[in-house]
Amino acid sequence: MRYKLALLILAILCLSSCHKKEEKGIALAQVGDEVLYLEDFKASFGVSEWDALSADQRKKYIEDWVNLTVLAHYADEHDVSKDNAVKQRIQYAAKKVKANAMIAKRLAEVQVSEDQLFNYFRIHQGEFQKTAEVYSIQRIALADKISAEKVLGQISQGMNFTEAVQRYSTEELKSKNGMMGFVSSAGADSTFWLAARNIPESGLGIVSSNQQWFVFRIAEKRDSSQEANFEDYRADIKRKIILEKQDQVYQDLLKEVKSRMDKIYYY
Repeated sequence: MRYKLALLILAILCLSSCHKKEEKGIALAQVGDEVLYLEDFKASFGVSEWDALSADQRKKYIEDWVNLTVLAHYADEHDVSKDNAVKQRIQYAAKKVKANAMIAKRLAEVQVSEDQLFNYFRIHQGEFQKTAEVYSIQRIALADKISAEKVLGQISQGMNFTEAVQRYSTEELKSKNGMMGFVSSAGADSTFWLAARNIPESGLGIVSSNQQWFVFRIAEKRDSSQEANFEDYRADIKRKIILEKQDQVYQDLLKEVKSRMDKIYYY
């Protein structure tokens, strides 16, 4: 009877533990008493990046997370976190993450009106090209951002781009060595045109389009017969305006927060 009672208590405890795990989300792994949950991992890694990973890549990153947790536990066992220098670095890192998250949140709320966009274009018109450029693009199609970054790294270290196309590209265009032809601001592949404008003439880039990732390079560029206009630079202007507002957002946020605190002293 006592044996059956012990089994019943154990089963209840197990069910209670499993229920608590389910309440917190999907458990990926466990190190000691610490359970590593999917939602926590996505929060630190980035949801969109996580969704873009293959099964093998997810397994690797989970393993890295487990290894990091194991070492952190070992450090705690040896009181490493009690070292004053380590404590200061941990506190500083925590403050930096919080502050950057707050700034990013405010920056995401910045609205750029049509009037602001056009006025910027008019005032800074001399900075923009008088004629529109078109680019001949060679590309490598890949399944996710991580793969694209790895291939980009190999090419940056000397791998021939055409060789990389044949080895890694996942699309039929590799039969033409990944050559797209010329892309323009008004064409169907304007995403590549916009991305090409922001890299060096003979440089490399990464861009996401139609749920795929691409490593690309500019094979050739030339002026088109069409004059560049405001629409050609709309996205570029918006990006410039937001970048210019970063310091203003930071200063405004500081002013707002400091006005609510009555205890800030310098010694």
